[in-house]
Amino acid sequence: MKCPGQDSRYWKPGAIFEAKCPNCGHVVEFFKDDTNRLCKKCGHRFVNPQMDFGCAAYCKYAEQCLGTLSPELLAQKENLLKDRVAVEMKRQFKKDFQKIGAAMRRARYAEQIGKEEGANLAVTLTAAYLYEMEKNGGTETVRNILTRLGARESLIDEVCRMIARKDQPGDRQTPEFKAVHDATRIVRMEEKQKEAPDTGQNLEALLDTSFLTTNGRDLAKKVLSV
Repeated sequence: MKCPGQDSRYWKPGAIFEAKCPNCGHVVEFFKDDTNRLCKKCGHRFVNPQMDFGCAAYCKYAEQCLGTLSPELLAQKENLLKDRVAVEMKRQFKKDFQKIGAAMRRARYAEQIGKEEGANLAVTLTAAYLYEMEKNGGTETVRNILTRLGARESLIDEVCRMIARKDQPGDRQTPEFKAVHDATRIVRMEEKQKEAPDTGQNLEALLDTSFLTTNGRDLAKKVLSV
């Protein structure tokens, strides 16, 4: 059975419309279920400006339903994925509010660092939310969660690699790994400061040697008011 939203028998007036190419201004005709169209004048391909992505933004069958996903739709799909991962993380940790709070702070710090480092935020935030989840069954737990949520295989592989190697940073790491690593260090230092505050030379030395990025170290100093 075809999805009613994509079946032309159920279309209303306005389902076929015209849009101007953002590159040259030429008028291009769109059907409501077109994910993108090619401008015949300049050759620029652009996303349907009126498309309600709805379920296509998260459904794992979206590509089969609509055809090859445009870069814009793929980006939106992954942007929504991180929000669904956050919900799943809370469901997994149930009433362990300490772990939930730590994961939320890790994700927030990782996002700030990742933006400065040019990291893929979908990968960064997904890994940040699930960083401690592997303690409940290894990276297979993480893989099962992401598979169930419809994440693309390459993203799942990258997140699992990051988590499996989180205690072995090495010298050559991706911006995503660095962002999550440094965010985790900030969270752990926050927790340690609450237990035994240290504003002296030990903390300064730790800040200078614990981070893989300058942005991470700078954020840590700001968070810890150093």
